Amino acid sequence: MLTPMFNKLDDRVFDKIQDVAFEYCRLQNVSFASLRIEEIHTQYLAMRDNELETDDDMYQFGMGIALLKNNAFGFASGVAVDVDSVKGLVDKALQLALLSISAGSGEWSFHSGKAYADVKYRSRYNINPVSVPKTEKIDILRQYLSILTKGKYVDHVFGSIYAAEENKFYADTFGTSALQNRVRFYPAFEATAILDDGGDAESIRTNAPPVATGYEYLSENRWDFDDEIAKIPQLLEEKIHSPMPDEGYYDVVIDPTNLWLTIHESIGHATELDRAMGYEAAYAGTSFATPDLMGTLRYGSPIMNVVGDRTSEFGLASTAIDDEGVKTTSFDIIRSGVLTGFQTSRATAGIISAESNGCAYADSPLHVPIQRMANVSLQPSELPIDTKDLISGVENGFYIVGDKSWSIDMQRYNFQFSGQIFFRIKNGQIAGQLKRAAYQGNTVEFWNHLTGLGGKDTYLLAGALNCGKGQPGQVAPVSHGCPSALFRNVRVIPI
Repeated sequence: MLTPMFNKLDDRVFDKIQDVAFEYCRLQNVSFASLRIEEIHTQYLAMRDNELETDDDMYQFGMGIALLKNNAFGFASGVAVDVDSVKGLVDKALQLALLSISAGSGEWSFHSGKAYADVKYRSRYNINPVSVPKTEKIDILRQYLSILTKGKYVDHVFGSIYAAEENKFYADTFGTSALQNRVRFYPAFEATAILDDGGDAESIRTNAPPVATGYEYLSENRWDFDDEIAKIPQLLEEKIHSPMPDEGYYDVVIDPTNLWLTIHESIGHATELDRAMGYEAAYAGTSFATPDLMGTLRYGSPIMNVVGDRTSEFGLASTAIDDEGVKTTSFDIIRSGVLTGFQTSRATAGIISAESNGCAYADSPLHVPIQRMANVSLQPSELPIDTKDLISGVENGFYIVGDKSWSIDMQRYNFQFSGQIFFRIKNGQIAGQLKRAAYQGNTVEFWNHLTGLGGKDTYLLAGALNCGKGQPGQVAPVSHGCPSALFRNVRVIPI
């Protein structure tokens, strides 16, 4: 389904704007130019204790021109999408390119690559989540929150539904053109218990991840919302009556609902090439994993294989053509525990004498494309190992489910992650919960302690809608897949 402005436009309008823009760029001796016409419609509904708290509906529409002249980059954008406006955007982009030359930039390469004409891409979905009436979504929120409210120790409940549709036309002077339609959907529900003294609280929320699919996510078998929500009150009751952990080193089995975030912070961001080169130092730091270590850095144990993939089914970062006109693909980042590659864009790939692997993205038609994260995922074992098999190999440790708080340093090295639930493992069996626990480590030490991987049946594609980067800041959706995993000798602390 195309949203309102794209319904009013057609390929002939796109082609006419493109022809005028690129002919004008040719007359200005521009070596490369790209055009993005884009609309993004997002909705966010939130309900607290049966009262609608937030009803946010945001719509963006506009076009942007990116170009290169004399190896200098310029970008300009506006909300008017018509032939009369596009030459003015080219002029503004040229002015910015001239400014960047005077600032001393331009010592970089921009690979042309192969052109892909008339690409069509659509997320896999049946029901556009934005098109579903808000009244129906509010009814779903009330339905599930009413179940949570019945819990004996539940004092407050919170639910939200996020839905988005993104339509994008892209064309460039290398010959690539694409029309792409993507959706995102994320329902979440949480129960909170106020502790006896009234000054503290414990909570548990659903672990269903955000996905690039439609409203049918609530009813299909990909996630059992009914079952998970029904279990939360009892899990919360157990949690508030559980003891704190004793600080020490333990074996831990980490569920994909928790491990995805550790992958995001300690691998995903650490292997963005612009960050590794220091170009992204101002927003959350750089990276210990620098290009000179490629092929030699023992990032993790030999069973660790990590890929970047912008083609994953239901992946939040998945698309066919990135915002620099590069066809997306799957590529190795870590192979048999060794750092073998980075996430790149056309603007950064030349640094390591490589071609872009399609990691450019702008979160708005009015924003410049920057290098963003692919769906970075830890590969499962080829053996049919399930989570219970991993737990059975632990004498004294924890099974960690769900993400919660996190912290990592400016080099993506030292970190701390907590979880929704820390189950105690005794002699290979689950033996109750603990509360207020977190695990600590540094990236290389932690991943080298990886000793067991679940099979494909334990694999889950989780992720986030709001990965931040850039100045001015942009947010991007991204997924991370992984199986359940066993780590030996990990530091666990009370928090």
